Amino acid sequence: MEGHYWFQGVRDRYSGITVSSSEEPVTARDLEQMLQASLDQWRKERVRGVWFRVDLRHADWVPVLAKHGFTYHHAKTDFVMMVRWLPVNEPNNIPRYAHTLIGVGAFVVNDKDELLVVQERFYSRPHWKLPGGYVEINEDLGAAAVREVKEETGIEAEFVSLVAFRHVHNAAFHCSDMYFIVHMRPITNQIVMCKKELSACEWMKIERYINSPKVNKMNRFFAKQYLESCRKGVQLQASPMYHPWVKRNIMVYSIGHELHPESNSDEVQAPGEGHSACNGDPKL
Repeated sequence: MEGHYWFQGVRDRYSGITVSSSEEPVTARDLEQMLQASLDQWRKERVRGVWFRVDLRHADWVPVLAKHGFTYHHAKTDFVMMVRWLPVNEPNNIPRYAHTLIGVGAFVVNDKDELLVVQERFYSRPHWKLPGGYVEINEDLGAAAVREVKEETGIEAEFVSLVAFRHVHNAAFHCSDMYFIVHMRPITNQIVMCKKELSACEWMKIERYINSPKVNKMNRFFAKQYLESCRKGVQLQASPMYHPWVKRNIMVYSIGHELHPESNSDEVQAPGEGHSACNGDPKL
């Protein structure tokens, strides 16, 4: 082996270190010796958590790491992350991997008080539901709703507010699941249904939707909450706010009609900017 006798890795503020097999490749034959030397060195330096990002092409590293006490933390299509907690006199503070799935249901209402409803192509019984689906990586709730509505129904719509959300555990992949109901305003009205996903799609009066036997109890509840929020003039608005730690705008949801007058203009952006960001436009 040439160069360092132990892995250099990248240090973090928690006295941890992350080694990438693509950044510091060695053969599986040399790995064991270098790993042992690295562990000895890291113990002297009081390193706490040790992470190994093992690319798929270096899969032969996995049994070696497992032999030395590393366990799986999470995996993607092209790599697996393995971890080991070194201190013997401290509780293991390695955080668990992401355990919650996020989805959106688009509550699209036109100026005739009609709701955009769909019926999935693959179903066990006839039903009417809201267009929607899972939120993708680095996607805000509003942008996800805009995308899903366009993909499924051909309707272009824009974010208005959040109506409600539900939280359930042990759902798909044994993860928790959060489903956000997003009130949207249609920009177009002509439906172009995605026949790969849906068997029916139409504009339906909200009262008819609430009273339909083909609508489940939870979706009827969401519709009633929408009407109640309209009656009281209350909504969950989205405001982009600059976050100094991540050094970019993040989306903050709060109850109200408009931004509070006392809000610092350096922290909260103008309503128009928040509206654009919620609909998938670039954010700072």
